[in-house]
Amino acid sequence: MPEARLRWPLSAVLVTGPSMSPTLRHGDAVLVRRGGRAVRPGDVVVAVFRSRPDLLVVKRAVRPADGGWWLYGDNDLVTDDSRAYGVADVIGRVVARYWPRPGRLPSRRL
Repeated sequence: MPEARLRWPLSAVLVTGPSMSPTLRHGDAVLVRRGGRAVRPGDVVVAVFRSRPDLLVVKRAVRPADGGWWLYGDNDLVTDDSRAYGVADVIGRVVARYWPRPGRLPSRRL
């Protein structure tokens, strides 16, 4: 079960790869909240693609789709998102980056 990967209401996740650049970079550490307010378009989330249940990803929520979410990375040159893998199930929302540049993440209107 994907939710087991984030056992606590607030968990740390390490970003790998360039798909969320410039918002998040490879090596950034973020805090992810399970529960709380509902996901909205523009939120940065941690999710699992239904077609790749073994892969935990950090992406931006674009729109609800088929009981899950359609997700995109912020880096348009990398398409390892819903364009390649389809609908994802969101596990939690990224609420802040805590390392190496602490701060809240900018929201994007979609």
